[in-house]
Amino acid sequence: MRIDILSVVPELLESPLNHSILKRAQNKGLAEIYIHNIRDYTLDKHKRVDDYAFGFSAGMVMQIEPIDRLITHLKSEREYDDVIYTSPDGETFNQKIANTMSMANNLIILCGHYKGIDHRIREHLITREISVGDYVLTGGELAACIMTDAIVRLIPGAMSDEQSALSDSFQDNLLAPPVYTRPAEYKGWKVPEILLSGNEKKINEWEHEQAVARTKKLRPDLLK
Repeated sequence: MRIDILSVVPELLESPLNHSILKRAQNKGLAEIYIHNIRDYTLDKHKRVDDYAFGFSAGMVMQIEPIDRLITHLKSEREYDDVIYTSPDGETFNQKIANTMSMANNLIILCGHYKGIDHRIREHLITREISVGDYVLTGGELAACIMTDAIVRLIPGAMSDEQSALSDSFQDNLLAPPVYTRPAEYKGWKVPEILLSGNEKKINEWEHEQAVARTKKLRPDLLK
């Protein structure tokens, strides 16, 4: 899988994308993550990528030309499954979307900034708009990191224990059950006896019951 991330502040992306599972996935050749500075594709001598909005809207808007130039360059080299724009008014990112995107070959993620992007980019270049929640960030870089992390960790071989990803929260529209580790008792606080029994069938049943109970209590909307 290859992910190309387009940003006006690429420095924000470098550290999160080069550690832990993401770093291992890249070292194994399972994922390629490239960060592109949109400023490198402007013809303005000052490297400006924004301008005032037409009309009376406040705030600056990302220009169409450098973004089109960059996306056109990338698409001339390979085909992309999706060109994604990180936007607070896009569809809400979730585990189902991450699962689907983890099977893609090539993705472009455009990080929004300023007041937004020239709407013609959304009309003609973007194939999917994604939001990480009902709030506004300074830019789409953090959202791009969240999406990339959630997608890449699902690629077979990225995690040392692939079964771990299958039991994550939201995989079956359920929250994960409680987990415990040693010591079995601490300050009088005990691990449930069933987990110490060694009976795999009963433990699996208990974990499912706990997952359903936690979901009903904390996220009943998922059961709908």
